[in-house]
Amino acid sequence: MNTESKTETKTKPKSKKKLNKAWLHDHINDPYVKLAQRDGYRARAAYKLKEIDETLQLIRPGHLVVDLGSAPGAWSQYARNRLSPKSATGGGAAVGELNGSIIALDILPMEPVEGVTFLQGDFREPEMLARVTAAMGGRLADIVVSDMAPNLSGIASADAARIAHLVELAVEFSQNHMKPQGALVVKVFHGAGYSQLVKLFKESFLVVKPFKPKASRDKSSETFLVGLGLKPVASA
Repeated sequence: MNTESKTETKTKPKSKKKLNKAWLHDHINDPYVKLAQRDGYRARAAYKLKEIDETLQLIRPGHLVVDLGSAPGAWSQYARNRLSPKSATGGGAAVGELNGSIIALDILPMEPVEGVTFLQGDFREPEMLARVTAAMGGRLADIVVSDMAPNLSGIASADAARIAHLVELAVEFSQNHMKPQGALVVKVFHGAGYSQLVKLFKESFLVVKPFKPKASRDKSSETFLVGLGLKPVASA
């Protein structure tokens, strides 16, 4: 669910070849790709969460972290490292005693991460939400992180609606399953619907911080919204 999608455009096969070659060249030479390979992270996305966390000090030993849209597992790896302060590696291969809990879920399969409870299924389905709630065992999350993103069609209004739906689900989940002083981190995209999502966050959290990590490519419209401290939900 957190796969990066590309807008489909009609191009000649030769043009597509050039685009693929350019993307591959940029990917191979990307400093964060090289860092991920060095540190044992499954994706460069780990450094996006790392920068957000180091700036705002979100994930701490003892926390319950819920990772929405977790595949291939880089964010769970980073959280695993943060909950293992005595780990000798300090990277994606962190091992050792886990001081806290991580529950990860995705519609896609994910290779196991030591100490992480992974649930495969569609977060939009009530059955999946029930499985997550059961795995939490009556506890409330300290941190909810979401790298969920839909497959983009290139039709701005449709894509904005899909993105908004996933963000709304993450906010609703946090309101129902996160501690009042907790934090939510979600991936969003600049463009149609962005201002409405910022408005939703401001209505739902005491503090809202937009964040564009250095590991997020300059050409990408992706950014992140961080909500700190839940506002009380108004009763009907």
